[in-house]
Order: sequence, then structure tokens, then C-alpha cells
Amino acid sequence: MNLFLRCQFVPVFMLSMFCLVSCKQKPERIDNGKSVSVQRKSTADMISFIVSLDTLAGSKKLKPVINKQDSIQSLMPEKEKNPFYHYFRARKFSLAKKKDSALAAYQRMKGYRKNDDIELLKENTIILFTIANGSMVEAQLMNRILSGLKAAETQKSCLTYRYYDLIAQAYYQNNNEQKSLEYAAKYFAAHPYKNHPVIKQRYFDISFLLASRLGDLNKMLYYNNQARILAVNIKDSLALARTYDNQAQIYSKQRKTGKALDYSRIYFGFLKKTDNLNDIAYNNLATAFIQNNQPDSAIFYYRAGMEMEKRDPSGKRKTTPYMGLIDAYKFKGDYKSALAASDSLYKTEIRNNKAIEAAKIAELHEKYEVEKKDRSIDELNSRNKLNEKLINQQRWLLFMVLVISLAAVSLFIISYHQLRLKDKNKLLAADNQRLIMEQKLLQVQLNPHFIFNAISNLQGLISSGNTSESVRYLKSFSGLLRSILEQNRKDFISIDEEIASLNNYLLLQQMRYADTFTYRISVSEEIDAQAILIPPMLIQPFVENSIEHGFRNIPYEGLLKISFEQQANQLEITIDDNGCGLGNKASGNQQKQSLAQTILAERFEAIFCRYSQNASFTLNDKKDTGEIGVLVKINIPIIND
Repeated sequence: MNLFLRCQFVPVFMLSMFCLVSCKQKPERIDNGKSVSVQRKSTADMISFIVSLDTLAGSKKLKPVINKQDSIQSLMPEKEKNPFYHYFRARKFSLAKKKDSALAAYQRMKGYRKNDDIELLKENTIILFTIANGSMVEAQLMNRILSGLKAAETQKSCLTYRYYDLIAQAYYQNNNEQKSLEYAAKYFAAHPYKNHPVIKQRYFDISFLLASRLGDLNKMLYYNNQARILAVNIKDSLALARTYDNQAQIYSKQRKTGKALDYSRIYFGFLKKTDNLNDIAYNNLATAFIQNNQPDSAIFYYRAGMEMEKRDPSGKRKTTPYMGLIDAYKFKGDYKSALAASDSLYKTEIRNNKAIEAAKIAELHEKYEVEKKDRSIDELNSRNKLNEKLINQQRWLLFMVLVISLAAVSLFIISYHQLRLKDKNKLLAADNQRLIMEQKLLQVQLNPHFIFNAISNLQGLISSGNTSESVRYLKSFSGLLRSILEQNRKDFISIDEEIASLNNYLLLQQMRYADTFTYRISVSEEIDAQAILIPPMLIQPFVENSIEHGFRNIPYEGLLKISFEQQANQLEITIDDNGCGLGNKASGNQQKQSLAQTILAERFEAIFCRYSQNASFTLNDKKDTGEIGVLVKINIPIIND
């Protein structure tokens, strides 16, 4: 087991500083045919500034620069049309570990023409977010990366090096170290600041890591030597200390365990002196002790590393220390302790697997319900076809009997059977329509992407150590899931239950889209919210449309108002927002809005209109009245518990 590989494959996009370089862009044209020189120069300068941020090492130096640029861009006129306002806004959200808000800000960036540097920067950062979880990069996403590289090379963009870096990371995550090393070299060669110490140091560290994964001792020696020379020249003590750790790894591969232990101790001592110790350093030193036949010391440092890891707020535990303990105890012949360490390893793996499985439970349940409805629909369709076939046969039989016998009795019997089959077919068709409507309702109840983003936000809050906010977030999320699962089995719920679900959903969305909107829910005094019933999930689709599409790109704070009032013998529900309205929505969003309206109309038909009860809804764009936003009014009969 080799625990010396502590170097992370950090995206170049996370390093930074200021200095201007020249980005080669083709001249842009406007209607009068003149070059847009002012706009082009401004864009080139900002792209050059962003590239130069790579030379800042660490978030402590990067954060004040990003915050300053965010403030400057916020004061620019028409900032919503300025792509760099959204870019630095996203970088600020990213440093605060607000992944959803950052991704939403990146997606608002718009270039001035196809495949210009702004569009290339946007695509690069969005893909980087997609593969940042370290999982295998699939063919479809790799094609997007290669397509972006082709566009960057064609445009001779100064951002080409970022796509080389992105491909190197993708190959690394797909366990193709040879290709990763090849593109890491291309990244370094193409980088505008390749002579800067921060860029050089990063290249040497990554190349050493890849050479170690390949088992290429000569390259390991070369890159570590280059990193040491650079660290000495720039007087970077931390970088110099890392070369000792790398040297320990080299000695380990050469089976010079005594020297490997000495260098590992030097690195450990430096981290301890500078208050930078971590559990990985403990594990690396413990492994060096095992390789040098010193199991007691190895056990001490393994356990010390495990104690440090317990302070990790995420709660996740690594399995490597337990595996090292097993080897150390076996080396000593203490098989009882080795068995106890093996049992702890098993329990840790179970806990980690449970944490991973928990995120999939909601999605699996949703898929199961939809598949069950699909099977029922297929069965009903088959029965409908069979009944239609029987009806056709009866028609032919009736025709022949009328032609042959013209007997009134035969006509009566056949007509009677035909009517029976038609009635049965109508009932089956009604059941089929009900199941289809339930399936559609299940599909629009809660977007699986919303669940994944909510879990991701929760992980970010836990990692940041914000305990109170994490607890509040988890309480709202669990309450929403519980209410959705419980209400899915009911035909009607009270207004109080619907409001509780809406509050949980809206609180989660407010945490997801920081400072985007506020909301108010009001119930008139003559309404008993505990006694009056409504169909479940009646309001959520319209609320989701207001947040996801109405408030997405507006330059002001959104306001969502939901009210319940009694009009005669009817309950009137109003959903009022001040978003962008219906006219500004993309066709895909309009289709989703249309689907929600269709499903609601079908529910009203099945629940109320079939029994001659009045139920209706209207959806209006308020721009017709000189206002902004969308107004939805739902009127249903008052149903008491």
C-alpha cells in the first residue's frame, strides 16, 4: 500500500493573479461594418486578467482579488448583460462553496459571437464543475471537451491551455496516466505564464504524481529534482518540504526503506512545525515505518492520524489507516488486534457505503413508482385493444345476423352485449386516463436534479463547518421528502399540510439561489386551514416555474405571493410573482408550463368536473395590465374534512 501520493489533481482554474497578456481574437463586426475595437479590447483585457489569476497560489491570495473584481463589476452599467459580472459572481460563490449558485451564474454568461473567448471560458468552467467529483468521464462529456479544444485551437485562443488541462484531468480520472501526462505537458507548454514559479511548481508536482502512478522511476527523479531546484531558487519552504516527501516515495520504490523513513520524518517534522499536519501525513509516515520493519511506531502514527481525521466535520472516514493497522498487527503476529482492525475497516466501509446509498434512495423510489405505473398502463392498453377487437367482431356479427335473419330478438341480444362492452371499455379508458395522470403527476412532483443539488448543497454546508445552517437545511429537506412521500398516498390534504410542504420547498430554494427571491403565504381569516382540503401538490408546479424560470435572469429581487381566500362557496388560490413573465421564457420552459397546465386540467376533470362541480384555473402574463410577472388563480369547491 502506497500512501505517499498525497498530491491532488487541482484544476488550473483554482490558481490566480493579475498581469495582462495578449489574446488573439478575430475582429468582431457590427452592422456598419466597422471593427468593435473598444468592446474587443475590453474583452481581451478581462480575459488576460483572468488568465493571469493562475499565478496566485491558494485561496487566501485569490479571495480578496475576486471580491474586489465582483464589487467593480457590480457597479458597471447594464451589469446583467456583462459576462464578466456573472463570471466573478460565480467565482465568489465557488469560494464560498455555493456550487449551485456558482453554476447558475456561469450559465448566465453570454459571448458576443460563437466560440469567442467568453463562450470558451464559460464552457470550460461548466465542464470543470461537471467532472469535479472525480468520477469517470464518459464519452459524451469527453466529446464536449474535445469539441471545445478544437474551437480554441481554431480561434488560436489564449485559453487553449485550459482545455489541455481539462483533458489531462479527464484522462487522470479515467486511469489513463500516460495520456494525462502527455496533455499536462501540452498544458504547460501552452500556458501564457509558463515561466512563473507557481505554474512551474504545479506542473512539476502533477508530473511527479503521474510518473509515480506509471511507476516511471526516472521521470519521478527528474520532476522531483526540477521541483527542488525551483523551490530553492524562489525560497519556498513548503514546496521544498514536498520534495522531501517525494524523495521518500522514490526511496520506497527503490526499496531503500531506511532512507525513505528519514525523508518522510523530515517532511512530517516540517508540517508539524508549520502547523500544517494532516491525517495523510500521519498515514505516510506510518507506512514508512512498516516498510522499515517498525510496526509499533507504525501503529502509533496510524492511530494518531485516525484521531486527527475524527475532527473532520464531514464525518467521512478513510479506510487506508485500518488497512495499514491490519498489516502492522499481522507483522507483529498480533492477529487478535488485526482482526479487530479488520472489523473496524468493515464497519467504516459500511458507513461510507450507506452515505453514498442514501443519496440514491429517493431517485430509486421515484423510478420504481414510475415503472410500476408504466406496467399498469401497458396492461390496460392491451386490454383496451382486445376489447376494441371484440367490439369489432360483435359489429360484424350483428351485421350478418341482421342480413341473414332480420330477427328482432337477435338484434336486441347483440345490441345489449355491445353496450356492455362499450361501458366496460369506457371504464377501462377512465382508469387508463387516471393512471396516466398519476404518472405525469409523479414525474413533475419533485425534480430529481433538485434532490441531487439539495444533497450537494448540504454537503457543502457540512464541509464549511456551518452547523446551524446545516441543521436548518437538513430539517427542511427531510421534511419536504417526508411530506411528498406521505401526500402521494392521499387524494386530499389540508391547507396546513400544503403550506408546510411549500415552506420547506421554498426555504431550500432560497438557500440554493442566494438573495434571489422572497415569498409570502397568507390565509384569509374565514378559512379553517386545518379543516379545508385540497388535492396534494396543487401549487408546487407553478411555484417551481416562478423560481426556476421567472426569477432566473431578473436584475432585481423576486417576490412570490401565495394566498388562500374564500369566494362564495369556492376556494380561490392565487400564485403571484414579479418575474420575467411568460413572453421571455425559452420554448422548453413553455412546454413544461404547458405540461403543468394540462395535468392540472386533467386532475380537475377527474376529481371535480365529472361530478358537476366547478373547478377552474387561469394563468395570465401581467404585462397585459402594465405590470411584470405571472398571475395564477385556481378556483375549486370547498371540501371539508
